[in-house]
Amino acid sequence: MRTGVPASEQTSCAKGDPHAYCPENTGGTEAVQVTDCQNPEESRPQNEQGYSNPQDFGQLMASYEGKAKGYQVPPFGWRICLAHEFAEKRKPFNANNVSLSNLMKHLGMGLRYLQWWYRKTQVEKKTPFIDLINSVPLRQIYGCPLGGIGGGTITRGWRGQFCRWQLNPGMYQHQTVIADQFTVCLRRKGQTVYQQVLSVEHPSVLHSWNWGLCGYFAFYHALYPRAWTVYQLPGQNVTLTCRQITPILPHDYQDSSLPVGVFVWDVENEGDEALDVSIMFSMRNGLGGEDDAPGGLWNEPFCLERDGETVQGLLLHHPTPPNPYTMAVAARLTADTMVTHLTAFDPDSAGQQVWQDLLQDGQLDSLAGQSPPSQKGVGIAGAVCVMGKLPPRGQRRLEFSLAWDMPRIMFGAKGQVYYRRYTRFFGPDGDAAPTLSHYALCRYADWEERISAWQSPVLDDRSLPAWYKSALFNELYFLADGGTVWLEVPEDCLRKELVGSMCQLRPLLREYGRFGYLEGQEYRMYNTYDVHFYASFALVMLWPKLELSLQYDMALATLREDLAQQRYLMSGIIAPVKRRNVVPHDVGDPDDEPWLRVNAYVVHDTADWKDLNLKFVLQVYRDYYLTGDHCFLRDMWPVCLAVMESEMKFDKDQDGLIENGGYADQTYDGWVTTGPSAYCGGLWLAAVAVMVKMAVLCGAQEVQDKFSSILSRGQEAYERLLWNGRYYNYDCSSQPQSYSIIIMSDQCAGQWFLRASGLGEGDSEVFPTPHVVRALQTIFEFNVQGFAGGAMGAVNGMQPHGVPDRSSVQSDEVWVGVVYGLAATMIQEGLTWEGFQTAEGCYRTVWERLGLAFQTPEAYCQQQVFRSLAYMRPLSIWAMQLALQQQQQHKKAPGPITKQDTGLSTRPKLGPKEAVANPSPECTS
Repeated sequence: MRTGVPASEQTSCAKGDPHAYCPENTGGTEAVQVTDCQNPEESRPQNEQGYSNPQDFGQLMASYEGKAKGYQVPPFGWRICLAHEFAEKRKPFNANNVSLSNLMKHLGMGLRYLQWWYRKTQVEKKTPFIDLINSVPLRQIYGCPLGGIGGGTITRGWRGQFCRWQLNPGMYQHQTVIADQFTVCLRRKGQTVYQQVLSVEHPSVLHSWNWGLCGYFAFYHALYPRAWTVYQLPGQNVTLTCRQITPILPHDYQDSSLPVGVFVWDVENEGDEALDVSIMFSMRNGLGGEDDAPGGLWNEPFCLERDGETVQGLLLHHPTPPNPYTMAVAARLTADTMVTHLTAFDPDSAGQQVWQDLLQDGQLDSLAGQSPPSQKGVGIAGAVCVMGKLPPRGQRRLEFSLAWDMPRIMFGAKGQVYYRRYTRFFGPDGDAAPTLSHYALCRYADWEERISAWQSPVLDDRSLPAWYKSALFNELYFLADGGTVWLEVPEDCLRKELVGSMCQLRPLLREYGRFGYLEGQEYRMYNTYDVHFYASFALVMLWPKLELSLQYDMALATLREDLAQQRYLMSGIIAPVKRRNVVPHDVGDPDDEPWLRVNAYVVHDTADWKDLNLKFVLQVYRDYYLTGDHCFLRDMWPVCLAVMESEMKFDKDQDGLIENGGYADQTYDGWVTTGPSAYCGGLWLAAVAVMVKMAVLCGAQEVQDKFSSILSRGQEAYERLLWNGRYYNYDCSSQPQSYSIIIMSDQCAGQWFLRASGLGEGDSEVFPTPHVVRALQTIFEFNVQGFAGGAMGAVNGMQPHGVPDRSSVQSDEVWVGVVYGLAATMIQEGLTWEGFQTAEGCYRTVWERLGLAFQTPEAYCQQQVFRSLAYMRPLSIWAMQLALQQQQQHKKAPGPITKQDTGLSTRPKLGPKEAVANPSPECTS
């Protein structure tokens, strides 16, 4: 499917097409003057007034020739002209991008992976959890996804195409469905004067339709969970603004789960003549793939009147097992509008019937009754149209919704039935699509008010740079579009022997459900914990109950074991799938049976990883600190004791500091670490310090004394073995010295979490503050400013002589989520300008240069490649927001941080110590 449009086609108005109504004169508009995007090196510090200027959208809007600004389009966000073409076309990382030396190191792994891949795809007929053979290709097309959290998502691209689908849980189909379009029809004095599909595409099907919208007169603007597309119709004196709304509402656990999206069209008549305008929303039943091939799909009209509001539309029934669903395309009927429909047409035909139907009178035939079921191999689509009258210089609003009802789901193994979260409110019977449509069209105004109240404090903050405001909200797309599921938890699925010691587990999971999101759309594992460590800030700050639910699930999985043997691809060893009292890597693959079978990751035996247990302990305390939930802390305390006991074996010389095992035994799973290391050693000391704090809060004096002793010895060893005067060495490898003295951008991860949890300074200092600040300054000098001109973020590893480290396949990558975490650490330590400079490079690279909007990758290199599109870790940008919030609170006055309207769920007025010392009755044993 072609996604780009040649300039010659973009500038034309489809002259010669008998169905197109375009003027000879396009209005003579002049190109908008847009300056180049600001280089991060030239930016001013974030506290200067320059940041309050309107956002400069740079080259993304350089092609825009229109003058229309649209209806109530906000000044901040990600904006792009529909005619824009990205100059840089990168490729997914593959074996051709690995150096010969690294290729030789991983030869065994490569051969084992090929054997495993063949068995998985050809014998088991399954999709590999990581498919290195068939990476998702570059498509620079994506925009804001539709759909709340956990009900499935549909992504609408910035050129208007419906192009990425996640209806079956966790499984993606990257496919543009041509029939899924909006079409505008303008009529004056009873005659159609203009009819245009609002798409720049030129497809081979539906060729009777007028395609090839002039993209130079339209732009897209995203500020998740809303997006705006503005169309200036040349020669018509009409501007269309389509506003897309999804109910992503912080601290809301009902509407945020709904599988719906709303499209509000504001039509402005800038001429002196009255006008009839019709918008037609056409939608194919299914995607046109193998799920549709057996036939049996059917459509029917519906009308639902409730509480004085009427919604009309079409139901598209897709009964294909194992996860049947119904799609609803609907519109709101008002006193000033008329809603009509076409129940069925062939989306693979020329489309003459539906085009002529609309062309004739701006309406559709609206025949009653359901369509016949589709035949094998034959597609079926439908359309809904809203028409309204515009007086001269007038405005009219036309409202559509898209809802999908897939209440009962099965994962790939087809072993257990689950119900999605929204069924709690709309029922599990598969007949909720009309009610969902009605609810969405009647409630979207309230959703928008709540979204504005949440976002405005950030958007109105003159001290924050414009790119940050875009990044902060737009990166949140992954919480819904990360293959996300939000499920009801049946009473009988919680094993009593594991639940018994956790007083809040059962009521919390029953009330708020079970939450899972993928490591990435290409790395298909739910709740990958070493990565969630970074991403979790968004969840705990905006939907803290979902974070606690995830933590309880992880605690349950930690206490379980699965002694089935499997071969691990990197080393070739055979070991158990899951050992008891060790935090799992993930809770499973959506193509299998997640939660029942954990650790879909088979590259390493992660029972020997050094970071997972530590990250659990750190997140438990961070989550307690930000939520004030003392019942949660008491429930997690025994699990923290168990995982730290398991971790003790890695301190082989009893110096209070763990040692890495000489292989890639942490989240950098392609980067070998040997002996004491900055990253894992820092996480260890931070976790030990947190154990001391939790022991005090839980009244465990013996445990407090034990970990205090370990902390004292470990601090001495860490400084003695790793501090070199400028930064902490990567590790203590006996390899050539250049390997061990690499400057690692993520070396202060332990300090990052301590400061986010109200520790790490003053009496709770673990790492000497001068050392932390000096290390961050060194990272900024070498890994940021010394890499790619300072314009691409921080490279993972840098040699002290200023050359990116290429000793592994990951050390010369930039990991976007790590960079955002690094930026947060800089802000925590008072290096605010450096933090924004560091993070800006990633945003500019991903969103403006590489065309990877709404698919932020795990990694990219300085040139040529990216890796793992649409990844979890970049949600860590919310750690920057937490750092800024805490910084502001510290400036005002010492004491507890109060809850803010920006969506932060921060430290309660009752301090942690007092809260745990005085637990509520239901938490006492």
